Amino acid sequence: CKEFLFQMDVHGRIREVLAETIREELAPEHQQLSTEDLMKALRQRGIIDDVVKELKFVTDVNGKERTSSPKPLTHFVDREPPVLKKTNIDPTRRYLYLQVLGGKAFLEHLQEPDPLPGQICSTFTLCLHFRNQRFRSKPVPCACEPDFHDGFLLEVHKESLGDGSKMADATTMLSVCDPVHMVLIKTDMFGETTLVASYFLEWRADRNVFWFKGTESKVSVGVLNVRLEMYPPLSKTLSPEITNTQFTLERQKIAEKERLFLVYAKQWWREYLQIRPTHNSRLVKIFAQDENGVNRPVCSYIRPLRAGRLLDTPRQAARFVNVLGYERAPVIGGGGGKQEQWCTLLAFICRNKGDCEDHANLLCSLLLGYGLEAFVCVGTKAKGVPHAWVMTCGTDGTITFWESLTGHRYIHRPINPDDPPIIEQPKPLYPYRTIGCVFNHQKFYGNCQPSDAVEVCVFDLHDESKWKPMSAEAIKSVCSPGTASSVPPFPPLCASAIDAAVTSNDIELQLRILVSEHRKDLGLSTVWDDHLSYLLSPALAAYELERATGISAGNEEFQDAVRRAVPDGHTFKGFPIHFVYRNARRAFATCLR
Repeated sequence: CKEFLFQMDVHGRIREVLAETIREELAPEHQQLSTEDLMKALRQRGIIDDVVKELKFVTDVNGKERTSSPKPLTHFVDREPPVLKKTNIDPTRRYLYLQVLGGKAFLEHLQEPDPLPGQICSTFTLCLHFRNQRFRSKPVPCACEPDFHDGFLLEVHKESLGDGSKMADATTMLSVCDPVHMVLIKTDMFGETTLVASYFLEWRADRNVFWFKGTESKVSVGVLNVRLEMYPPLSKTLSPEITNTQFTLERQKIAEKERLFLVYAKQWWREYLQIRPTHNSRLVKIFAQDENGVNRPVCSYIRPLRAGRLLDTPRQAARFVNVLGYERAPVIGGGGGKQEQWCTLLAFICRNKGDCEDHANLLCSLLLGYGLEAFVCVGTKAKGVPHAWVMTCGTDGTITFWESLTGHRYIHRPINPDDPPIIEQPKPLYPYRTIGCVFNHQKFYGNCQPSDAVEVCVFDLHDESKWKPMSAEAIKSVCSPGTASSVPPFPPLCASAIDAAVTSNDIELQLRILVSEHRKDLGLSTVWDDHLSYLLSPALAAYELERATGISAGNEEFQDAVRRAVPDGHTFKGFPIHFVYRNARRAFATCLR
């Protein structure tokens, strides 16, 4: 409301009317102006009518219109009006102010009708990452010319750049080669997200318009207009010749490192095939394409990642990764083939879903952040389907597999094929069939054992007769953070903006309506027991605790409470089911299968 009054300059117009009324309508002997006099003057000049016409009734945090009988809240929610917070700007720091001033030529939405008031429509959201800072724009309706109008203040000194007590000059700014990573996400009316485009903005270049390329066909999906300003302004700017020379040197340095690594990788692969020609059929993944079609070393998709206070344990991290949605990269056309696309971390977490490789890369990065020796494994599961999962190596030699799509953990006990039949062999519980390579941010090993079957593999990575290593120096030259490379920096994780209690209550009410309507169609009446509903909360909490920690607790109290609540002659039946989305209608349809 404050923002609305500010936009219409209501305060300024009231001051003008007040001054004019005092000057024109009051005699010198009148020293007081009543509220009625001021309201009359405002009405005569049409200011109150203007405000009422422009005033739009906004929705609350749940996206529902306020009614005279609101739903009871699950817990107390602070309804204080939002206060515009002032950003603490350090006068000794340099800032980059990036404004997004609309878009155009998003031709896929050329025929998109204008949304009606209150209608849910598809939206665009722009996500940014720069030097460990993340930002998100306000959602705007999808259109051929989306109405983006957002500003982001980026601190250039983040991550302890140079001398913290010294204002960065133009030369120092030119040496900051980190780009602004921009990801455009589309959210449809059902809440499903799609990665539209990913772009690395070279903020040091003098450009205010850039094209977004699509992630599927690599053709332009639209244009964004941006304005870049430096605060405080630079007292001295560098000539275009100097900046262009710097860019050329950086590109040459990156290209030379990548060329040398490619030469080394080809030589490594030739040596790997010389060990055994059948290695050619193993899934040894050295390079992978990102969402922009750029080939990057697989080790560059991994980096130790700390979750701060957001995730307390490695198992909580596994639970977090597994609730991110699973979706294979889209394939245009038939054939049933698997599209090759490993997303950068920002694109993955902003879209909130990805392929098995995206999940495995994130989980491996988080486990490395917790101090574990973690690797991503590339191989196959049942029916020869390519798959990626995570492995940790304990100091006692224990090998643990982590399935990033489910959060399940498996202890690997290898089968010795040379043992006599009388010796009982361990039965593997994991779904993995073959393994071609393992890697993290510093190491890469190709499986050169006689069989690539997981159940007979020995994971002694120091034994070069079983695992062929890559040079750590070669990997470091192209994957190490802080070096001049084309590898994008990792963004930090951010806390969820969703109020879990309010959202849970809203989904429960939606499900109640869906169940009642379904039973009504079957000729059945429905009566809800709020007390029994509340008693289910401990069971749901226990299921979640077990998934996150592997520990089951509280079942005795739950069973005792249910026995007391269910009347004689009635039977209580319940079955837990897990969803990774908040669409109540979709969840109900799944329950009916």
